Amino acid sequence: MTGKHKVLIVDDEVHIRRLIDATLKRVGYTTVEASSGREALDRLRQERPDVTLLDLGLPDRDGLELVPLFKQQSDASLIVISARDATEQKVAALDLGADDYLTKPFDTDELLARLRVALRNRTTRDGGATAVTAGDVEIDLLNRIVRKGGREVHLTPKEYGVLAQLAKFPGRVITHGQIMAQVWPREVDHHVEYLRVLVRTLRQKLEDDPQQPQIIGNEPGIGYRLRSGIEG
Repeated sequence: MTGKHKVLIVDDEVHIRRLIDATLKRVGYTTVEASSGREALDRLRQERPDVTLLDLGLPDRDGLELVPLFKQQSDASLIVISARDATEQKVAALDLGADDYLTKPFDTDELLARLRVALRNRTTRDGGATAVTAGDVEIDLLNRIVRKGGREVHLTPKEYGVLAQLAKFPGRVITHGQIMAQVWPREVDHHVEYLRVLVRTLRQKLEDDPQQPQIIGNEPGIGYRLRSGIEG
């Protein structure tokens, strides 16, 4: 796996966090934990997870209050995991913006299946591709895997982040600002030179001849585009 999907686990019960943490790490996810609403909001801003698993019974505030805050501050998918099984609680959470609702006690296989659906929906909700080929390079955006000539290519998280931004919309020019806002979100001043250096490294890993790039095209002064045929 080129880059692991990151999941934020928000629950005040340590044994539940440990259960979910072990389940997710066993299949390759990266996890971050929080035991309160305040800590969860901090983690959300600092860690930028792909999915948040949110318990509603937190010690400092009701989890339902956090649902709209999470959706305002992050594009991560949000799955509520709660012992509250009343229909009105589920409806309230979904109406506030939660993407799914799982009742405790839960089966870990069902949790993993719901995570896969959440990640698939997150990738496709903006109309982006889920799998792209460019020459002999294959980019699997759902599983975060990149192969060249059938062999997996190791990319750093930032290298994968830049490539993924281009691969979501193959053929379109993605501006320097759009890419950097996603890959360097905490940088106040976005220096394009960071991006240029990283694209050079990507070309060395993916292009047959990095000096004559055929996969990652340059639009001088504007941005980059991925030249490809779409599979998914």
